[in-house]
Amino acid sequence: MITRLDQLPAREAISPGHNACAGCGAMIAIRQILLAAPQPLIAVNATGCLEVVTSPYPYTAWNIPWLHVAFENVAAAASGVEAGLKALERKGLGRRHNIIAFAGDGGTFDIGLQALSGALERGHKLLFVCYDNEAYMNTGIQRSAGTPPGAWTTTTPAGKSEHKKDIMAIVLAHGVKYAATATPFFWKDLVNKVAKAFTFDGPTFMHVFAPCPRGWYTEADKTIQLSKLAVETRYFPLYEVENGRYRINYNVAKPKPVEEFLKAQNRYNVLLKPENAHLLQKLKDEIEERWNKLTRLAAATP
Repeated sequence: MITRLDQLPAREAISPGHNACAGCGAMIAIRQILLAAPQPLIAVNATGCLEVVTSPYPYTAWNIPWLHVAFENVAAAASGVEAGLKALERKGLGRRHNIIAFAGDGGTFDIGLQALSGALERGHKLLFVCYDNEAYMNTGIQRSAGTPPGAWTTTTPAGKSEHKKDIMAIVLAHGVKYAATATPFFWKDLVNKVAKAFTFDGPTFMHVFAPCPRGWYTEADKTIQLSKLAVETRYFPLYEVENGRYRINYNVAKPKPVEEFLKAQNRYNVLLKPENAHLLQKLKDEIEERWNKLTRLAAATP
């Protein structure tokens, strides 16, 4: 169990010279993840914010072996790396590395879902991390299947009307041995989940909440506060599923009003107008329904 920063096993895998926006929740979370991931480590990175800010040609901020691939095929490429290293190891020509795949919500919920499903079904030993900033931020803040209802994007100027896809349920339907949610504020929870994920012989998955000041129209110094509020309002529950057993990692017995979370983000200005009170109530009902379902699953699989 990691309880102090000096217990983190790894060195910095990303140098400080990257071009991420100030307050980027994804970069904060990914730095934490890489410090907790056991090395030797190979990172495979889908096109997206993380790739763009860490590899402006001819420079790179990566201090570990790193592979950039297209939006849609990061899980397939990571599968190939894992299979290739396994073959070399059998021939005595190499040693096993841990493999981590990174993709945003667009490269996970949407464009990369087919490749992710294939990697999970085949059982490759790797950790897939979705850093979820709830839109296609790299290409201009367009809506994704990870965008929540009511949120403004350039393609949903009146607020998104559809539900957010339940990516954890989709992943768990493949029978993976371990999947978990995490946020940057609860860093001890995050790093211990990363360490645990690498102990399984097969694919594992982490859904990481990553506030985006640029796409959410928030102040750069509010990122960590928002990642905390998302949990405390039940908007983004922290839980893990290990061998089919659900465990809530932060029990929110008395949630804060979700308005505290929404009002800090200008992307919800339309949703918070008085004439849209019914849509706000719908969002609240969905949050409560999701929490109740999670508590039932945790109670049913002690």
